[in-house]
Order: sequence, then C-alpha cells, then structure tokens
Amino acid sequence: MSEIPAGASEPEQPEGHGREDGREPTAARGAADILWQASPPGSIYDYIKVASFSLGADGRIDQWSLRAEQLFHVTAAEAVGKDPIDAFVPAGLRDVGHRRVAEILDGKEWTGIVPFRMAEDGSLDGVAEVYVMPTETEQGERGAVCIVVDVRALRRIETDLAASQAIFGQSPFGFLLFGTDLRVQRANKRFASVFGGSADDHRGRTVHDYLPRGEADRMAAALKRVLETGESVTDMQIVGPAPGSSDRRHWSINLYRVHSGTGRPIGVAGLGTDVTRRHAAAREAAQSRRNLALLNEAGSRIGNSLDLETTARELLDVTVPVFCDFASVDLYQGLLDGDETPPGLADGSAELRRVAFSSAVSDGPLDDCGEPVAVGSLHRYAFNSPCADALRTARPVTIPRTEGGMVRSTLAVPMVAHDTVVGLVRFSRTMGSEPFSERDRTLAVELAARAAVCIDNARLYRREHERALILQRSLLPPGDPEAAGLDIACRYLPGNAATEVGGDWFDVIELPGHRTALVVGDVMGRGLRAAVAMGELRTAVRTLALLDLEPAEVLAALDEIARGLGSPTPWGQHPHSPQSTRRALQGRDIDPSEVYLATCVYAVYDPVTRRCTFANAGHLPPVLVEPGEEALMLDVPPGMPLGVGGEPFEEVEVQLPEGALLALYTDGLVESRDHPLDEGLRAFRSALTDPARPLEDVCDHVLGTLDTRHGEDDIALLMARVQGLPREAVGDWTLPREARSVGRARELARAQLASWDLDALVDTTELLVSELVTNALRYGEGEIRLRLLLDRTLVCEVWDAGLVQPRRRRARDTDEGGRGLQLVGLLSASWGARRTPRGKTVWFELPLPDGESPSEPSVDALLSMF
Repeated sequence: MSEIPAGASEPEQPEGHGREDGREPTAARGAADILWQASPPGSIYDYIKVASFSLGADGRIDQWSLRAEQLFHVTAAEAVGKDPIDAFVPAGLRDVGHRRVAEILDGKEWTGIVPFRMAEDGSLDGVAEVYVMPTETEQGERGAVCIVVDVRALRRIETDLAASQAIFGQSPFGFLLFGTDLRVQRANKRFASVFGGSADDHRGRTVHDYLPRGEADRMAAALKRVLETGESVTDMQIVGPAPGSSDRRHWSINLYRVHSGTGRPIGVAGLGTDVTRRHAAAREAAQSRRNLALLNEAGSRIGNSLDLETTARELLDVTVPVFCDFASVDLYQGLLDGDETPPGLADGSAELRRVAFSSAVSDGPLDDCGEPVAVGSLHRYAFNSPCADALRTARPVTIPRTEGGMVRSTLAVPMVAHDTVVGLVRFSRTMGSEPFSERDRTLAVELAARAAVCIDNARLYRREHERALILQRSLLPPGDPEAAGLDIACRYLPGNAATEVGGDWFDVIELPGHRTALVVGDVMGRGLRAAVAMGELRTAVRTLALLDLEPAEVLAALDEIARGLGSPTPWGQHPHSPQSTRRALQGRDIDPSEVYLATCVYAVYDPVTRRCTFANAGHLPPVLVEPGEEALMLDVPPGMPLGVGGEPFEEVEVQLPEGALLALYTDGLVESRDHPLDEGLRAFRSALTDPARPLEDVCDHVLGTLDTRHGEDDIALLMARVQGLPREAVGDWTLPREARSVGRARELARAQLASWDLDALVDTTELLVSELVTNALRYGEGEIRLRLLLDRTLVCEVWDAGLVQPRRRRARDTDEGGRGLQLVGLLSASWGARRTPRGKTVWFELPLPDGESPSEPSVDALLSMF
C-alpha cells in the first residue's frame, strides 16, 4: 500500500481514503495527515499490516512509523531515540539482541522471530517477524531499516490459505468463485473433474458455458441478485447434462456474496453438490408412495359392483391419468358368453370385446398396434402380435414405440384370475411422459390382477345370475297366456343386474269346465335358493290345481309343502305338522334362514257364472276395478304366509261384472326404500283409473307411472279383464234319474252341437255323453246334470250327487263292461272328475275342428281296449 501526501496527483481509480488505523482524520492533524489508498481495499497489506522503523548509526531508533504505533502500542515520541533492544526485548534476550544489532550495523541482513513486550507494563505482548536491512547515509554512516510483521497475522493468513486450499483442492463438492463480472475467477479440482480440464482452464467462463440456456439464465439471474443484495441462495436446483453425456444431472447450488477485509463485495462464491442420486432416490420414494396409494385406491374403487363393464371402467378411472395417459380393456367374448374354454383361448387368438377405454389426451380410440377399436366392438389380435403373445404366455409385454406415432410406451398386461386369462389391459404413455419402468411393470401386473379377479367374479356371477333367471323365467307361464272368459296381460321384471334373482312368480292355470286359476306368489329372500323354492311351490300349485281342489284347500296343502322344503323331519313326527316345524326352530335343529316362507294369492274364476273365489296366504290383496268405478282393494282375509302353519285359510267369493279389471301383483311393484307401502298402493290404484284401455297398455301405463326403476326387488303383475261366456255358448240341462235319460242326453247334445255348427263332433260327443250319463245312472246318486261349454274347446260335464269318484281300469277279455272310461280317454283330448259341494262332476274335452275331419282312433287303439 502506498501513501501519498495531500497535494500529490490523484490516483487513477481511487476507491477510498482514510487513516491506517481506521480513525477519521481530524482538523488538528492537518491536511498532511490524510492518506490516499490507490490499491483496492482488501489487499494483502490490509491483512498483514506491515510496520517499519529505522535505526541510526548509534543503534537507536531514529524513525517510527504509524503502523509501528499500532503494532507495539508505542507512540513515536516514546520510541524515537531509544534502544529497541532495551525497549522491546525481554531481559533474557537482550545480549543476543545487542549482538544482532551490531552485526546489522556492520552490514549484515537478518531475519528472525522476536518476542516483544509492551512498554507500559513490560509483559510479553506477542511475537513479531522482523526483517532488518542495513543502510548507509550519504555521509557514510551506517544504519538499518526494520520491517516488522505480527506473527499472529501471518499465522491467520496461513490458516486462511490452508482452508482455501482445502476448499479448492480437497473439497468433494464443486466450488466456483465468481468475480463482480460474474465470470469464474477460480474453480476447484472437483468442479474441473466433472466439467473437464484443469481448474485453471475454467477462469473467465460464465454459467452459459456449462448449462442449457434456460437453466443458465436462471443461474445468472441468481448470481446477479446475490451480488447486488447480499442475500444468500440455498439449495437452488439446477438441471443439466454433464459434458460428454446426455443424462440429466441434478445439482444443488448454494450462493453467497464474498467480501474483502474492508467489507467491499469482491464476488460470489458458489458451492455445487451433485444430488442426482438423491433426486433418483426421492423419485423412487415418491413413486413407491404413489404406487402404494394407487393400489390402495384400486382396492377401494375396483370391484364395487358385479358388472363387467363397470369394473373395467373402474380400473381405467383409477389408472388414467395417474398411471398412464390412456388405456383399454379387452375381455374374451367366449367367457362373457358363458363358455369355460372358448376356442383360441390358449393361443391368444380368441375373439375379444373392447369393454372400456379411457384417455386423458384424446376423446377417440387410440391404438398402437393396428386399427383403433371402438368400445363394444369385437376384434382379434394377430397371432404374432405382442398383445397375442401376452395373452398366450400370461405375461406382460412391452410394445415398442411406432415411429412417428404419439405413443411412447405401452404395456400389454394379461388379466389373470384363478389361473385363467380373462382378457387384456393395455396401458399407454404418450410422448412427453416417461416410459414405463420395471417398477411400473410390476404395478401394472398387480392392478390387472386385482381387476381380473373382480371381473372374473362378475363374469361368474353374471353366468349364474343368467342361469337363475333362465330357471326363473322357465317356471313362469308363456308371454301370452289364454283363458276362457278372460283377457289376460302379465309383466315380469327381475331386479337389476347387480342383485340376485328373487322368488316372485305368477301363473295362469286352466281348470276343467273352462275355469281358470290365477296365482301370484313371492318367496321371501333372494338368490338361487329362493328361485328354486319358487319353482317347487309353483309346480306344487299346478299339481294341486289339477286336482280341482278349492282355493283354501290348495293353500293349506301348499303350506305343508312349504314347511317341508327347508326343515328336516324330526324322528317320529310327521314332516309337515306345525308342531314339528316349531320344535325344530325352537330347538335350533335348523337355521331359520333355511325355512322357506312365501306369500300367495290363489283365485279361481268361472266364466259361466263370472264368480271368482279367492284365498290369500299373507299376500297383498287383489285390486278390482269395475266399469265406471274407482279401483278398490278386495277385502280378502290375509291369512298367514306359507310355511308358518297352524292357521286355516279362508275363502271369499266375488261376483265380477262384465268388463271388470282384476289385478294381482307382488310387493316389488308398490314397495321400496323411497316410499312406504301405503303410498305405493295408492299410486297403483290411481294408475288403474282408465281400465277401458287395451290391457297391454294398462300394464305399460302402470309400470311407467309407478317408481319401479329402483330395481330392488322383482316385480310380477298379472291383470285380467272379465269377459264371461255368452249365454248362447252354454248348454245346461237337468235329467231325471231314469234309463231314458241316456237317450235324452244324446239328443240334447246332438241338437246343441248342430246349433253351434259342430256337426263333425256330433258322433264322438254322443258316444262319450252316453257313457258318462250311463255311469252316473249306474254309480251315482240324485238328479243328473248335463252341461256343454263352447269356447276354445268343447267341454262336456255330467253332474250327480254321488261321492264315489270314477276310476279307469283295464277290463279283462271276458268282461262284458268296464271299457267306458277307456273309450272316453281314447276319444277325448282330456277327461277327469272333480268333487263339488253336492257330489261330483265327470267331464271330457274335445278340440274344435279346424276345417279338417277330426282324427279317428286307430284300429290298434280300439283293439287295445279288449
């Protein structure tokens, strides 16, 4: 540092001025005491603080610098004229010191370490490094100039230099020192080892020489901000490739401003740490957390329904766009149709159906191996395609990217459930997304497996559900049942696809005498067991109905059958007794869920009298709408449900006017969670306000008006409009109990058939009427009643007061009689006998001619009677 007195020429770039000791000059010292600093602040001299003094020929101090005052804390007035050895050197070292001074005055230089003490108290104050140079005046007198440096300052500098060397030479982190022009002034070896060359090769470079433009601009802005504000930057993330590599590297940068000893900013220091592995580990951890979260979400969202398409869409809802950009699900069509092993399943060439597709980048279907496939379409994968290979091997396959396409990476993952491949799910990522990693591959397999199990369960359920529905529908009457004197319409709506089949049923049973039995029932509970129980009860109803029992008797017998369906028979007890059922339940011999309970309404309609007899077993009452009247619920005693036992059933007979509308139904039509039963019944009656409309339209109107969309239960609806037999279609006569009544019966029958233009049936009818009346005279009691009924067939009935039922038997060759009922059975379409309140009725039925002569019995058939 050079000192220039006031009045001298000003240096080129003066950066500051002031006292060496840092104190501001005062007016008392004058302008001559002002010092100017030409070198920049923070130079080495500011740190070392070199002091000087000179010795005269007598070895005493003749000059004392201001820096010497600062170092030794002795003013010039106190020092000039003194022997430096006596003044500053400890007593034990003074002899050596005087010899050294003498040698110096003789012209010998000397450098050494000298301890010094302060003049005030004589104690040791420090250690100084002294460089003594001999001098000579113009007069030839010898002296010396002494340069003194505080050793403590030197040691500090050495320590700082060692630390600097450690940073620049030994630090495992990259270190750069930028000047105020934001150019590199110094780089350490670690930085040079990453970016090439030696440390000196990087001097003068900028951040644009190392980083991509965007990152370099961001880094330069940060450097400028730190230099201007002094605010440090911590953990600034910079991304860029290393020289000679295309791999993306991540660096954590810390920046802080560097100052000189006087506090002047001289640059910015940057410490860079390669955190690529840390980023990779963090990315792996984040990906693991994402995968776990995705699996957790998949477990909670996939498989909430037993619908195939819904389950496939749930899988795509979970994975798009979190896991991939678009995806599709294909399922084997043969498995969807119920086949266990459709052709082509083993080699992956079987026909598939696209059941779901989802995309976060496009609304239309996308495909990277072939033509796009729309949802719902059937297609096949080529045998040598990656997708077919995945289906064939049951292993995921990565589909290579197609040049020029928008798809970057695709995973074809087979959906395997219970060792069976049910389909294929494809996950795709577009350009701009990362390709699928091995971890993604594992996750995709897990997601596909979870969805596959749910889809397979849905498939199996659908198959069983469809089979149960087929069973249930097979037990229902055909779509357009017919009955004499009734116009009938019916509807059956099973619960939605997500629920099990139920036990609702209805039936229309033709009874002798053109009567009709109308049945509606509901087995409590759901599932295949309920459907099977319904089938058993329906079969029992048909069997009992053909016995021509009264409605109350039918329900009583049906109640015993229902109690015997689910309960084992206690030893020694009748299987159908109420006591056995109650004891079994009370003794916990059977599970109450195994007991079948059902409700049922059984009605028998006679078209001749237009009377209908009802019996009810715990079912909702029928609804009747008479012409011009409001709908009303018939007052039929409800009775106990079938399977409870112990209570008799009552009958109610109702006269139905012509054109009246009768409706039988199950509770699924009028009851749901959304509204109470009474409200549903009122709505049902309101929907029947216009019974004159065609019956099919009335059914549709009822189903459309009521809230039947909930699908919680099956719905059965049976509606009948009364159309009694016209008077001219009935022939009814009473015959006395005498032999001539047989001939009279033949005459009446012949005349009635002639009036109906049924001449083709006269001979057969006369013969069969003669046989039945003869049997009534021979084996019956009381008056004989003959009745002919014409509707879709011809029915002949013979009534008497006898209780003995006719029995068909095979006559021996030697018997002269016993072949009458055989002849009736051979010549008629059907025949039978039933009990009546006052005896019995024997009847036969003949089909009406269709323009051709009725078929005659063969000779072999006639000979079989003998």
